[in-house]
Amino acid sequence: MEKFYFVMPAYNESANIEETVKQWYPVVETINAMEECEAVLAIANDGSKDDTYQVMMDMKNGGAYPLFEPINKKNGGHGQTVLYLYRHALINGADFIFQTDSDGQTNPDEFWQMFEHRHDYDFQIGYRKGRQDGGSRVFVTKTLRLVVWLMFHEWVTDSNTPFRLMQKDKLKAIMEVIPQDYFLCNVAISAIAVKWHYKIKFYKITFKPRQGGVNSINMKRIFGIGWKALGDFRKINANLKKNDRL
Repeated sequence: MEKFYFVMPAYNESANIEETVKQWYPVVETINAMEECEAVLAIANDGSKDDTYQVMMDMKNGGAYPLFEPINKKNGGHGQTVLYLYRHALINGADFIFQTDSDGQTNPDEFWQMFEHRHDYDFQIGYRKGRQDGGSRVFVTKTLRLVVWLMFHEWVTDSNTPFRLMQKDKLKAIMEVIPQDYFLCNVAISAIAVKWHYKIKFYKITFKPRQGGVNSINMKRIFGIGWKALGDFRKINANLKKNDRL
């Protein structure tokens, strides 16, 4: 039996969350109907100030989405919530963990190429080419690529992409060297996976504008997060040295 966990963080996504569940639930349902497969869609509400969690619970209680698992938690930020979901999936027996965001920017149809090759690669990660979500985000992607090179001496096309399928044991090993509240966790996971010579496949993916709501990240926050990330990268490098994996 192979168990798949589809995980998404959600913060103030009341304008998007219902449509996101409706878009992704058929993927989960299809896998769950396959022989020797099980799938769950877990979305964690990260202390939203709107009614994101209520919308999620209304959908769950309506009975049409039995494979949907709404989770409510205190606000901890995007990265901390992603790590929370990774741990949740691993604790609950996931063999494969797929992560994307809940803002409707990714295309569920593009998941199936990863599913088809799930036994061929440790990690499969999307990369955003010609992304449509604003110049500031493109700037962040290019900056992160340079920072990853400077800190880890690895060139990763798009280290922070929220569209990735990961094998449980490989993900668990990386999480042992990442701070539990690390905001840019997917960046570190991607960089370490490349450094440790995991078998990785990168796919060009569609990345649409937000389908609703307001992006909570602005340039001021981006610079603050980036400054903190440099210190956290140093901690991760120290952990890698302790584990003789640098």
